[in-house]
Amino acid sequence: MSSSSATTQAFSLIQEEFEQPCPIRDVLDRIGDQWSLLILESLAPGTLRFNELSREIGDISRQMLSRTLKRLETDGFVQRTLYAEVPPRVEYTLTELGQSFLVPMRELVKWADTHHARICQARRESKSG
Repeated sequence: MSSSSATTQAFSLIQEEFEQPCPIRDVLDRIGDQWSLLILESLAPGTLRFNELSREIGDISRQMLSRTLKRLETDGFVQRTLYAEVPPRVEYTLTELGQSFLVPMRELVKWADTHHARICQARRESKSG
């Protein structure tokens, strides 16, 4: 690889890393969607197959589950393992990064649960004038 090619590749990696200039927003945008936290919590006890995960969550479409799992895999939260069997078996498990996120995630969920009534009350008051 030429030195100019290596420089171009290094610049490309740096540019990709900083596409989203705010790391907090970048991470929260990805895990703050409607389904990611539910998927991560469902995988906390251990490995699940796609259909088990779908049943665990309940009201998620297969397409949305698949899309969200791919994003979580891309970001390093979830590991997908495909077994060459007939029929193919696919399992999902939390990575070390995914496991490390459970602690702050659960604190956030606890905070939201504790303060939800106050937030709803503030919304009602804001609407009434």
